[in-house]
Amino acid sequence: MLYRNSPRRSATAAAAAGILITGLALAPSAPAQASRHQAKDEAVRSGDARFEVLSPTLIRTEYQKDGRFTDAATFNAIGRDDFPRTRFTKRVDHGWLIIDTGAMTLRYRVGSGAFTADNLTVQLKTGKQVVQGQPWAGHTAPACAFGALCEAESLQLNGPGVATDHQGFTGRGFAAGFAASGDSVTFALDAPEAGTKQLAVRYANSTGGDGQNVDRTLTVQVDGDAGHTLTLPPTANWDTWGLANVPVDLTAGRHEISVVRGPNDTGNVNVDSLAVVNPGDPFPAPATPEPQPLRFGTLGEAETGALTGGARPANDHNGASGTGFLAGLESTTSADTLTVTDVPSAGDYQVQIRYANGQAGAQPSQTRTMSVTAGTAAPVTATLPLTSGWDYWNTVSVPVHLNRGTNTVTLGCPTDASCNVNVDTVAVTSKGSPLLAPHAPLGGYRRGLDGVTGSALTAPGLLYQDGWYLLDDSASALSNTKPRPAAEQDGYVFAYGQDFTRALKDLSTLTGPTKLLPKWAYGVWYSEYYDRTATEFQNLVTRAKAEGVPMDVLVLDTDVKAPDKWNGWSIDPTRIPDPKAFFDWARKQGLHTGINIHPSILGSDPKFAQAQATAKGKLQRVGCNGGPDCYAFDFGDPDQLTAYMQLHDGMIPKGTKGPDLWWLDWCCDNTKSSLAGVTADAWINQQYADKTGFAFSRAYGSLQAGGYSSPTPVSTGPWADKRTTLHFTGDTTSDWSTLQMEVGYTPGESAATGLAAVSHDIGGHTGGLQEPGSEPGSTKLPDDLYARWVQFGTFQPIDRLHSNHSDRLPWQYGPAANASAKKFLNLRKELQPYTYAAAKEATRTGTPIVRSMYLAYPNEQAAYATAGSQYLYGPDYLVAPVTTPGTTATTSVWFPPGNSWTDIFTGKTYRGGTTQNITTTLDTMPVFKKH
Repeated sequence: MLYRNSPRRSATAAAAAGILITGLALAPSAPAQASRHQAKDEAVRSGDARFEVLSPTLIRTEYQKDGRFTDAATFNAIGRDDFPRTRFTKRVDHGWLIIDTGAMTLRYRVGSGAFTADNLTVQLKTGKQVVQGQPWAGHTAPACAFGALCEAESLQLNGPGVATDHQGFTGRGFAAGFAASGDSVTFALDAPEAGTKQLAVRYANSTGGDGQNVDRTLTVQVDGDAGHTLTLPPTANWDTWGLANVPVDLTAGRHEISVVRGPNDTGNVNVDSLAVVNPGDPFPAPATPEPQPLRFGTLGEAETGALTGGARPANDHNGASGTGFLAGLESTTSADTLTVTDVPSAGDYQVQIRYANGQAGAQPSQTRTMSVTAGTAAPVTATLPLTSGWDYWNTVSVPVHLNRGTNTVTLGCPTDASCNVNVDTVAVTSKGSPLLAPHAPLGGYRRGLDGVTGSALTAPGLLYQDGWYLLDDSASALSNTKPRPAAEQDGYVFAYGQDFTRALKDLSTLTGPTKLLPKWAYGVWYSEYYDRTATEFQNLVTRAKAEGVPMDVLVLDTDVKAPDKWNGWSIDPTRIPDPKAFFDWARKQGLHTGINIHPSILGSDPKFAQAQATAKGKLQRVGCNGGPDCYAFDFGDPDQLTAYMQLHDGMIPKGTKGPDLWWLDWCCDNTKSSLAGVTADAWINQQYADKTGFAFSRAYGSLQAGGYSSPTPVSTGPWADKRTTLHFTGDTTSDWSTLQMEVGYTPGESAATGLAAVSHDIGGHTGGLQEPGSEPGSTKLPDDLYARWVQFGTFQPIDRLHSNHSDRLPWQYGPAANASAKKFLNLRKELQPYTYAAAKEATRTGTPIVRSMYLAYPNEQAAYATAGSQYLYGPDYLVAPVTTPGTTATTSVWFPPGNSWTDIFTGKTYRGGTTQNITTTLDTMPVFKKH
């Protein structure tokens, strides 16, 4: 199997003209570096704003009220000086600074101060569509009117996530957690006059993760002052909401108010809404959303129409634009009526509908229909083919006749069996207009998939369908982890249009390339969580060789540790009597090894005294999964970090290198990092990478930011982790819906963050469809689920057979599943050079190993609709894993146009631009080579 390298895009290295124009100036030049261009040398200054053109599709935007900008690299942005020179023009026109790179036009209103949604815009081409973006929208504190209720989930959140998992909230959810120091919700307020006002907060406070049901506190700060303590007594439960008040002293005019968990606060509450009112005034009622008009030729959010018959807004799936989508179109009485304004003349037009059509409950997956009625005309039918799940969206158009001016367009259901879809956006355009791409995220990331069954909300990352993104680096520390000299707005405007691979290349240059792992890491891993001795491991490896099962990596899970299996810092002599002999044996077998680590230590551990001494007495007894006598580390404290890393060295027997990797299984412990401006994951992962070459860990956040499986984005992530980390996605449920979810998750995470090395538990971790296993206390999967999950792992960045006491080896299954697993594990070994070459390309170009279809086919709607069921593996293979039960399965596969595609198992060739049903047994799966 040959791997074809793609030629690298040549870069233009033309210098921009150094001219001065009224209202802006070039920043003072710094000494030039040999063979490197520093964008700040030609930065455009406009008052206290600065703009650095890094590439035609990337501009850095900075605002600092004293004009003191950050020239040093930050922990995220380490590669600003690695871009070639970019030609651009700049001018001031009617009070606007205009920077034009050819790929984008950025406009900033001269003298308007800090960046907002209104004073800085970007224009670009996305396919045939001209897109107007507001990069800083949502990155600054939104206004909350005096005397009005404001929903917390709609304000500026730093740390808390938006949740809907309790009852009784208003709006579309609530701000959940306040779990870590610094977590906050912030808003701007124009006080009508000076005086003492009252901030009222609607909250819930019940028994928290610490087991306590007590008064909790937060701090209310006005314009960054020391603040007042907000005390939040317990409520009856998490579904019951109370009100708490605190006085705030305001002068007349604009203020920025934050409700923050300070260093001495207890947090761990949910906040639904808040209001600033005069003392003694009642808490205002929530505003009833009013239907919003839809202007002709623009995209509108479907959920902002007039909703009837159970139609409702929702936000429990990924990939929608705005704050959610329209759900509840489930009967002939449900409808969405949109008022379309500014229709230029009477005539024929088109209605564009962006929708998701997944499996609706127990109903079979099927093409759905929707009625589209313009005014009093007869309805027309919109046919809505399947999408590859509720997180994946397609756009169709239907013709309508409209009158000049204002019209109504109603989306309805011809029958109860029709509809049953979610609708994201609607547009009414001229007949020949292109399909309009919304500002909707493509892919997403979260710290882990622990406990996930079938679906998981993710945080948006780099890629959006309409082709622009702001990477807000304002909160990041400098690359040496020291704080910035002063607070500033510091954001990178990406304007890539449909050139998604260019976006990933720019991201790779700016924030550093994804980590290239050793070639052996792209082979076959075995890491079942099962208590084994050295002899049992050796017998297992011997059996694997006899059975013809390849094995490159052997991971020792937590049971090999002593004195405590969870967080002991010695190798248990009852499990591995001679560690040196064991690691030497493994190397002779061609195996690479790893050890599972939990980041805490018991006070009774023989190595605790030395660790505490190295930490200068700063380890805190906090209790953890190992019991109450458990001490945790602050990785941000140099002494505690040193003590932690030295414990690893103490586990390695003298005279041997020991394991090739440490698996930081950051679960259920209270270890943290107090290092401001660097995510805890990114910081500790850097330490492991420095120690052994790469980290094997979770990524993108911290244990304190919403939990170890949280989708909550962290303001200083996720951009640094890809430089160091093989992302372990966590403990999933072993069922078909989870396998199906993972098909789209891997390429979606890589597209969102640029991290190519994503590792799932192949077979899932626990629960789900388990049967009695072949070993004492073990379980196993149904044979078909096991075989299909092994097939999926063959075409993933990392193929790691893992579980919680559940069989994962071929010979532990029936004849058909055994033969299938052996075949595909050996195919994985055969593909190892190809996978490694794809990994090298990911490091070189930013294009990941597992690629969402839209990366290669951005102008094809089917590429977005099928992104949850198929992907490209490297440049040459189209993979559509089977995710349905049975020894025989039929899978729908979309073959992109421009190529033919040959089944690698049957040799049958399919024409591009078609969709085919492919039937496979456990012996094969839908994999096709591009020609």
